[in-house]
Amino acid sequence: MSGGAIAALIAAIAFVLLVVLLAVPLLKLGRTLDEATLAIRKTHEGAGPLLADAQGTLAQVNAQLEQVEGIAKNVNSMTTNVAALTAIVSSTLGSPLIKAAAFTYGVRKTVGERRDAEAVRAARRKHRAVRKGGS
Repeated sequence: MSGGAIAALIAAIAFVLLVVLLAVPLLKLGRTLDEATLAIRKTHEGAGPLLADAQGTLAQVNAQLEQVEGIAKNVNSMTTNVAALTAIVSSTLGSPLIKAAAFTYGVRKTVGERRDAEAVRAARRKHRAVRKGGS
């Protein structure tokens, strides 16, 4: 065996070792790709029913929103009616009630002032009587 044949044999063995060392990661990569393909397939199979359920849910939500819109329109109408009724009641009854309240306040204040004035006069009379009797 010549030196070139030995070198070729060593090169061939090194090449085989390199192929074996590269084959292991390639096999692992192949398994990983198989698992990824399986996961994608399962996800694709599960996405169909999920999207159908989501579409059904959105249809129900839209129906509920239409009902809420009707309720909101009715509440808006009721609010307008109540505002008009409040304006009528306040214009019809509000002014007389305010006048009656002001009148009763004036009467109470006048009666209270007269009562206080009478008490002050009585106290003055009593004080004068005491001063006259005590001097």
